[in-house]
Amino acid sequence: MRSRSDDETPSLEGHFLIAMPGMEDERFARSVVYVCAHSANGAMGFIINKAQPLSFASLLKQLDIVTDADEIRLPEKGREVSVCAGGPVEQGRGFILHSDDYDSESTVEVDDGISLTPTLDILKALSRGDGPSSAIMVLGYSGWGAGQLESEIAANGWLTCLADLDIVFGNELDTKYGRALAILGIDPVFLTSEAGHA
Repeated sequence: MRSRSDDETPSLEGHFLIAMPGMEDERFARSVVYVCAHSANGAMGFIINKAQPLSFASLLKQLDIVTDADEIRLPEKGREVSVCAGGPVEQGRGFILHSDDYDSESTVEVDDGISLTPTLDILKALSRGDGPSSAIMVLGYSGWGAGQLESEIAANGWLTCLADLDIVFGNELDTKYGRALAILGIDPVFLTSEAGHA
């Protein structure tokens, strides 16, 4: 983990938060969160394994980026991008997490190999078949106030590990939870919400 310059405590930027079975907040049950920012002031991340009930193509149509005719050709010109429910905060706001081979004035580097762009330009680029080689779209985000995430981790709410870009950008959302746990060598079948018991 990297240290935060303000207090030299570890930063979870570029890490996964993996919900434990006892997660009381249903919005985060069996979720994998990619942490984009973490400081003494709080944390922000995106759930990357819960699908939104709308396709990328239909979202582009709603935003008037493509027409009906374009939508038919979208698989040829562009590609389907997973649309995830990123979290309970500002659910109408969209973000694209993507590989670092795309850059614009509004692109922010999050970690090695991964960037974040919150503007329509990247959606237009993806619809044309341009843009980053890997991307997922998230609607909304997950946020924690100062000390809140640390308290949830201490209360056995989350496991943490370094993020894997194949998992972040993978299209099979229902396998991400198990694959993230596998990074830690954990089989979800044997995972318990109890801590400190033999």
